[in-house]
Amino acid sequence: MNGGIAVGGRDVVGLRRLFHAHPETAFTEFWTSVTIAAELRRLGYRVLTGADAIDLSGVPALPGPRELARAVERARAWGADDDELRVVREGHTAVVAELDGGVPGPVTAVRVDIDALPLAESAEPGHAPAREGFASRDPEVMHACGHDGHIAVGLELARRLATGGFPGRVRLLFQPAEEGGRGARAMLGAGAVAGVDRLYALHLGLGLPAGEVAAGTSGFFANAKLRVAFAGRQAHAAHAPEEGRNALLAAAQAALGLHALPRFAAADTRVNVGMLRAGTAPNIVAADAELLLELRATAGDVCDELARRARAVLTAAGAAHEVGVRIERIGAATTAACDPAAVRAIAAAARSLPAVTRVHTDHRFGASDDATFLMRAVQEQGGRATFLVAGASSPAPHHSPAFDIDEACLGIAADTLERAIRAPEKESP
Repeated sequence: MNGGIAVGGRDVVGLRRLFHAHPETAFTEFWTSVTIAAELRRLGYRVLTGADAIDLSGVPALPGPRELARAVERARAWGADDDELRVVREGHTAVVAELDGGVPGPVTAVRVDIDALPLAESAEPGHAPAREGFASRDPEVMHACGHDGHIAVGLELARRLATGGFPGRVRLLFQPAEEGGRGARAMLGAGAVAGVDRLYALHLGLGLPAGEVAAGTSGFFANAKLRVAFAGRQAHAAHAPEEGRNALLAAAQAALGLHALPRFAAADTRVNVGMLRAGTAPNIVAADAELLLELRATAGDVCDELARRARAVLTAAGAAHEVGVRIERIGAATTAACDPAAVRAIAAAARSLPAVTRVHTDHRFGASDDATFLMRAVQEQGGRATFLVAGASSPAPHHSPAFDIDEACLGIAADTLERAIRAPEKESP
């Protein structure tokens, strides 16, 4: 079964719309995973799923039993097969597929991220998915970063390469949990890039107009995502406030202190407290609070130092209010540099396409992506990697309820990757 929906007969736009309508968040991409795997098997790929494709040991902040159960029921309602769901239902949602090209050559991996965001999609009539009937079927989840398009490009590329006739082998890495920075390292733990000579990681949009392609990317931010629990003591807010230990105030003080952390001369930095949840009633001193934050820097050592200082702020805020503080790192990304030879290969492929109006050899990313862990792993074993961007003329920012893509970018991305794989990069002079 492939989710009860015919996948093979859809073009790349139809695939994008199919996956856009069925978004799933990190490690609950159940319908997405089994649908991808079924299509790749149909195309003749050797496919790894479940624990063979991803190692979840040591991964922080995995979904709990209730969240997993709800996600399984949703996937089942969307038509996912029970036998296939058994393989992924604990969060093992990665898919790795490999195919021999029939000609001696390198092992080329293509990384495709598949998760969505906990975000309600715009219902405005100007928003194309709402207007044309392929908006999210889950009112609380949305593909707001282009990963639906990434999946479509990955499957279209798989269909084209299924005929063989290309050098070496291709390995397609359909990665869960890019949002939050946990999926790539978990796939590395299962050997995702072992033996890989070239890695191409794809993204759509990122401020480029449709028709433009960036063959390389710079300005990656290393990041650290922290979840902080403050544990105080409840008391009557009027009758005995001195008996309480206010976790809400400790968390609020910490939030302000975190945003007051200094900038660094050696790197560009970002701090954001994205969630603060606390208390039960206006007349009760809050006993518990939870805070989620993210730290970013364009240098890994600066990100580490920023995280050290953040922990000091959090601990001091807890001490000031005599509440306990528990800090958990729940996600991360690192920095990476694209290899010139890999950039040249993608640039040459893109320049050969009539639909491409401009090719950049470098584009500033200005955010984080855990594909950097995969890139570094390939480079450390002597391979080459690049992070390419296909412009998408997005009408709203990434992670916005109104985010969308110009679907012309899908064919351009698939064409670029196919040509780069079929024409292996030349050795540097």
